[in-house]
Amino acid sequence: MECIILAGGLGTRLSGVVSDVPKCMAPVAGEPFLSHILQYLEDQFVDHVIFSLGYKSEVVIEYLRQKAYTFKTSWVLEKEPLGTGGGIRLAMAKSKEDELFVLNGDTMFDVDLRNMQSAFSKEHKGILALKPMQNFERYGSVQLNAANEITAFNEKQFMKEGLINGGVYLINKSSANLQSYPDKFSFEKDFLEPEALKHSLQGFVSNGYFIDIGIPEDYYKAQEDFKKE
Repeated sequence: MECIILAGGLGTRLSGVVSDVPKCMAPVAGEPFLSHILQYLEDQFVDHVIFSLGYKSEVVIEYLRQKAYTFKTSWVLEKEPLGTGGGIRLAMAKSKEDELFVLNGDTMFDVDLRNMQSAFSKEHKGILALKPMQNFERYGSVQLNAANEITAFNEKQFMKEGLINGGVYLINKSSANLQSYPDKFSFEKDFLEPEALKHSLQGFVSNGYFIDIGIPEDYYKAQEDFKKE
């Protein structure tokens, strides 16, 4: 299994609580948040992790060079911000397999990747891990039909319950054809939303642990959640 990690974010919403490092390197329970993601990927038996880097890429690269993992690591560098889609498109050049996972470097979603891959049907372009949530307004919600195909991404609004996009994707490189997109684009707005209208994306519902450290409140929560007992 191959996996891309989008790890070039500036972390502007965390600027008041985290020093000047990429979001994925924000310290959480004594380690960069990225280390917790990489431990998860080792536990999932991933073979190759490709990092899409931008802001302060040297901080991430130096960290990776000091570590030994069970998987191979590679990286690509964005000379200018390319958006989530552009970052994925660039990193795909380092991948060998036709199916690959994509994760956000500031989000942890404990999804069983092999089960997710088994649920993926080849007539679709991708499958997204979806997290059931209650009483939320920070995230937009995702609609599924009876065939577990995504039919719409709804704008952020208060929801008593619903599914959110957990930021873990499995993409079929050939059918998604991201190389036909411009160098800079939004994966969410320019790819996922139009494809949902075509019913070409599946949803994989998982109730595993989820946290997005993009705002201080959840960053502080992560400090408690990842404390070693």
